[in-house]
Amino acid sequence: MAKSDELVTYITERIVRYMETPRDVRRSQKQAKEPWVSKWFGMLPLALKMWIKSTRRERREQR
Repeated sequence: MAKSDELVTYITERIVRYMETPRDVRRSQKQAKEPWVSKWFGMLPLALKMWIKSTRRERREQR
């Protein structure tokens, strides 16, 4: 029973902290975050995107 009480207090504290921070601060923190794709996979998604874009462009030019 104690663990559920701890969980409720933890969640309540997080919600209160979120509500007390100004909206501008939350937005700036959100924008400063690194996108999860690059965080988890590094430069691979960017490289794939560039490669796919170039192959599509080449196919259009051949037509």
